[in-house]
Amino acid sequence: MSPHRAIAAVFAAHGAVAGSLSTRLPWIQEHLHLSPGTLGLALLCPSIGAFVGMPTAGRLAYRFGNRAATRVLLALWCAGLALPALSPSPVWLFGAFLLFGAAAGMCDVAMNAHAVLLERQLGRSIMSGLHGTWSIGSLAAGGLGALAAHAGIDARLHLGAMSLALLLLGAAAGRGLLPDSAMAGSVREAPAPRRFALPTGAILVIGLVGFCATFAEGASSNWAAVYLTAVTDAGPGLAAAGYTVFMLCMAGTRLLGDRVIRRLGPVATVRTGGAVAAVGGALVVAARTPALAIAGFALVGLGVAVIVPLVFAAAGNAGTTPGEGVAGVATITYLSGLIAPAVTGGVAGALSYPTAFALITGVVVLLTLLAPVLRPSPTSQPEGALRVNA
Repeated sequence: MSPHRAIAAVFAAHGAVAGSLSTRLPWIQEHLHLSPGTLGLALLCPSIGAFVGMPTAGRLAYRFGNRAATRVLLALWCAGLALPALSPSPVWLFGAFLLFGAAAGMCDVAMNAHAVLLERQLGRSIMSGLHGTWSIGSLAAGGLGALAAHAGIDARLHLGAMSLALLLLGAAAGRGLLPDSAMAGSVREAPAPRRFALPTGAILVIGLVGFCATFAEGASSNWAAVYLTAVTDAGPGLAAAGYTVFMLCMAGTRLLGDRVIRRLGPVATVRTGGAVAAVGGALVVAARTPALAIAGFALVGLGVAVIVPLVFAAAGNAGTTPGEGVAGVATITYLSGLIAPAVTGGVAGALSYPTAFALITGVVVLLTLLAPVLRPSPTSQPEGALRVNA
């Protein structure tokens, strides 16, 4: 397995863990007799765990090597998939989700940092395609989870089996990752990062671009179906189609996005994507029929799809080490993804759904103005970088 395919398999396995769990939350809620409020509090725990864990991931990658850190953290993330379904009470579920979120966030940082280093070696953009692979892994595992739920398979059995399968996939992929010693500009060639690396300086500005893109993504994915129902009187099938079309546009664009990035460069790509997303947002605001609203959400998905991968790549090259830079922007994007649905709902409740998405369109416009901060520095591509098989 080539290093490029190996890291793609890592991203797919990471996405598959997330997709598997999301389909079995109703079983967990019923099994533990959780009220909606208690389940909502439990679902905050993964984000809390990720916030605590992510700033330490850069230091771990420096201490043990990025390849080893990615392999171990992916194994923990895959093993953690079984924990929520095995929890005997809500208290144990809260703890399981905290550990689950910490492993998710730290692995997210490590694998994206490894991708930044490999991207340098290859001398071309690969980050968008890797994030697209994550989406495919999540969608595929979500489909399997839906089938398991429909068949009435116990979630403990389903998630336990998926955990084992993904552990084996992750172990196989980990063996193919490029060793740190073979990477120019590896973490060992830089000063030791801080033990708890919160974003500062240039990383904050880069992270603001990611914040805007993730805000639009989180608001659209969580509220598309509700918007179609409330504003355009769409039925359940059409309302669900809005979410599905949005996610498919995101995944498809990410898989093809590296070609666009290589042709246009990161700054022009972000500006173009932001413009497309802004047009989509305007269509959503103006729409009073399901077809026009779905077209608007599709354009938003197309426009913002490659921006977060570009933000991770830019931060990895701007930080003291790739892990520290990625950890900084990951903290910001996780925060954005956490608050976007709540802010959207608050504005929609206080004013209206179109007003809420007018705000989101404004956030996307801000993103296009900030695009120049993603311009690569002269040191992003080390001289003499070894080319490896893709």
